[in-house]
Amino acid sequence: MPDDVHVLRSGGLAAIVKSDGAELCSLKHDSGLELIWQAGAAWPRHAPLLFPIVGRLANDELHHRGRTYRMTQHGFARDMRFAWLERSATRCVLVLGDNDATREKYPFAFRLTVTYSLDASGIDTAFEIVNTGDEMLPASLGGHPAFNWPLQPDLRKEDYALTFARDEAHPVRRLDGGLMRAVAGPTPVRGRVLRLSESLFVNDAIIFDPIDSTSVRYGAGQGPWVEMSWTGFRELGVWSKPSGTPFVCIEPWRGYASPLSFDGEFVDKPGLMKIARGEEELLIYRIAVGADRTT
Repeated sequence: MPDDVHVLRSGGLAAIVKSDGAELCSLKHDSGLELIWQAGAAWPRHAPLLFPIVGRLANDELHHRGRTYRMTQHGFARDMRFAWLERSATRCVLVLGDNDATREKYPFAFRLTVTYSLDASGIDTAFEIVNTGDEMLPASLGGHPAFNWPLQPDLRKEDYALTFARDEAHPVRRLDGGLMRAVAGPTPVRGRVLRLSESLFVNDAIIFDPIDSTSVRYGAGQGPWVEMSWTGFRELGVWSKPSGTPFVCIEPWRGYASPLSFDGEFVDKPGLMKIARGEEELLIYRIAVGADRTT
């Protein structure tokens, strides 16, 4: 088995995980149906891991104890090679710890372990963040899985919707230059349903902060669907490009971009987890798959 990728199989599903970024890069039915966006020219990723920030910092700068570190959007984990801890037919475990390269951008000690577990109806991804240092660990973490949109070629993109587990009536947050706007805006969700269209993303991601649901189903009411559920995450981003790109991202987050008005000490940034010395945070999301019968 190649060292840089691992294939998981269970029932009629197969998944591929790569050590670069600990990234899920395929979730496929034996029928040949691929659910994950295959990193085309429009966006060269599949399901990147966002750590130790979600979104952008003002001027891409992290300030800590009188020093400034350069930290670009979504952090560095998605661009680093993780080490394999475990590899089996239905499960794999990868780990990244702080090192000279990470400390040039992020002056904190950590251990990030990512576990993928595949079964016949979906895949679980668990993230364990441990503070291995002597000071409080400020961090954010997010998933960013991109799903093919549409999931099957005989349907239109406008046939698809996100259906939340609960009504989502809160105003939604938007970005300005990658930073959070101060004022939330009206939600495009009607009850529990967000009808998908490219025009939703003219102003970048839709950010649910807060979100009342802990799951959402993506589908067209016929044919295959994907259901995302999560534990430990507190926000949700939904993103695509408004230019005809055939994917939509459903992103459980713990944290978000800096507000437009914030450029202070990183430890004071809104939305961060603050993990005490020797403590840990565990965040999990699941991608379940199924299909609705056609009528």
